[in-house]
Amino acid sequence: MFSNSVKYAINAVLYLAINSKGSEKILARDISETISVPKAYIAKLLQDLVRHNIISSARGPKGGFYLTEANRKIPIIRIVELIDGEEIFKSCVLGLSQCNDAKPCPLHEKISPYRWSLLTALEYNTIQDFADEIIQSKSYLAQ
Repeated sequence: MFSNSVKYAINAVLYLAINSKGSEKILARDISETISVPKAYIAKLLQDLVRHNIISSARGPKGGFYLTEANRKIPIIRIVELIDGEEIFKSCVLGLSQCNDAKPCPLHEKISPYRWSLLTALEYNTIQDFADEIIQSKSYLAQ
């Protein structure tokens, strides 16, 4: 459902959430190696996230990427909307241009409840909420 860019960005942000603490910053290279994404690709995604205040960064010898307390309170939906846009939750799963409640595709009624459930979960759960699940071993990131 999500583009690879969204998947990589969410993985990177959650990696930052569980590994960057206080003054500890993480280099794009280290994130790239851990989540198995080319460095140039993840660096571009991370810079987009910085530009939109979803994550933070610092330059210099002790520079890198990190999360502030304000960053940690951001709902995950912001990452999805930034990269894939809101259309992902509105467009037809079969790619039909005229699919809607009045003229549904064959999958419309089956997919709609799951789509809205996912949207709600992403809107009401923050970066820190998902990081806490990883920290508490309720979920995991492949590392």
